[in-house]
Amino acid sequence: MERSDVLVTARALAAEVDGPRAPALLDVRWALGAPDGRAAYRAGHLPRAVYVDLESELAAPPSAAAGRHPLPDPVDLQAAARRWGLHAGDQVVAYDDVGGTSAARAWWLLRWAGLQVRLLDGGLAAWRRAGLPLEEGEAAPEPGDVVLPIVATGRAGMPTAAARDAAAWPATGVLLDARAAERYRGEVEPVDPRAGHIPGARSAPTTDNLGPDVTFRPAAELRERFASLGADGTSPVAVYCGSGVTAAHEVAALASVGVTATLYAGSWSQWCGDPARPAATGSD
Repeated sequence: MERSDVLVTARALAAEVDGPRAPALLDVRWALGAPDGRAAYRAGHLPRAVYVDLESELAAPPSAAAGRHPLPDPVDLQAAARRWGLHAGDQVVAYDDVGGTSAARAWWLLRWAGLQVRLLDGGLAAWRRAGLPLEEGEAAPEPGDVVLPIVATGRAGMPTAAARDAAAWPATGVLLDARAAERYRGEVEPVDPRAGHIPGARSAPTTDNLGPDVTFRPAAELRERFASLGADGTSPVAVYCGSGVTAAHEVAALASVGVTATLYAGSWSQWCGDPARPAATGSD
């Protein structure tokens, strides 16, 4: 992928929205501790954007065995995509109000399912800075008829790793932990039952993908950042976070500079649910 395959600017998206083939817009408001973004969506969203519930539409029910946000069944994801009004051949753009760190879950899942999707770079903040219009209320699109390629063929469009793969990954590649550094070090753990990180993982907080204006950092800066972590594309790269949400943002950032990364979707919430799996602490 190139950066333009991953990201679209607010101005460029506005031109597309006004064009003959307007993309489908997905509003993915979500944050750890504030998972329901529907009220904020109703107060103001991009024109014709549809609200997407991350907890119920972009994840299967949580469990200790699978983690807090397991991947949904592809058939369930297809049903959700049809509720959003998606049709075959639609262009799709996902956004949020936190720099893409929740919208990236929709970006990654729909890429995994075989669709072409982009993120609005800078999200709602960038749209507002550009002086572009918002709508209130709730969009109610006609049901779509999209068939997700993963449902039709059984083949995923993005690579995934299981817990056993994550355990072995540092021996032959680079495993990045996209959580905040203090969670990686095991100093705090606000949501999961154990603190620490997967042995051999390297700390790479997702927030460092973004500049002060919550747009993605320039490509040269991202390349330098990931190269310093060993993720320059010469070795296999995998990423995890707490539950497979913000790690998708890291996969997107890597993709924007031409580095393919595998998502460990179960992430720390799945890993730490098994007491037999080790938890490392500290900076190494």
